[in-house]
Amino acid sequence: MGFASFVGRVCFASIFVLSAWQMFNDFGVDGGPAAKELAPKLNLAKKHLSSQFHVNFLDVEVRQLVLTAIAMKGLGAILFVFGHGFGAFLLIMYLLVSTPILHDFYNYGSDEPGYNILLGDFLQCVAQCGALIFFWGMKNSITKRRKKKAPKSKTA
Repeated sequence: MGFASFVGRVCFASIFVLSAWQMFNDFGVDGGPAAKELAPKLNLAKKHLSSQFHVNFLDVEVRQLVLTAIAMKGLGAILFVFGHGFGAFLLIMYLLVSTPILHDFYNYGSDEPGYNILLGDFLQCVAQCGALIFFWGMKNSITKRRKKKAPKSKTA
């Protein structure tokens, strides 16, 4: 059972490792294609949130956000492969922050061409987040279960 769990974690984490590796290799002076894709979507999200909450957000360099995403995905995936809960936490945080910004299907009408692709990608990230939360919950419940089973003392 332990080997099958390890192989499953490797397969699941490969999504994040390969994505982080590709982003790292494409990262240049300007942040690469990831920064070019992220910049307009981030500005749209900041504009929407500032109008809803009447708060001005700080200007953040997109290049720094791409570096943070690479670090969170890479480190989180490596820790996740070895069964560490902090790796799952990093991947969950990455998905919770990046998914609504990158996969902004809500800015499109249902009849527009990009809507279905963005909605599918959004739902895939939600499913990945659910799998990570499940892993985290199972990891915590197994630890608690082992602590509760103390050897019974024999009384005569």
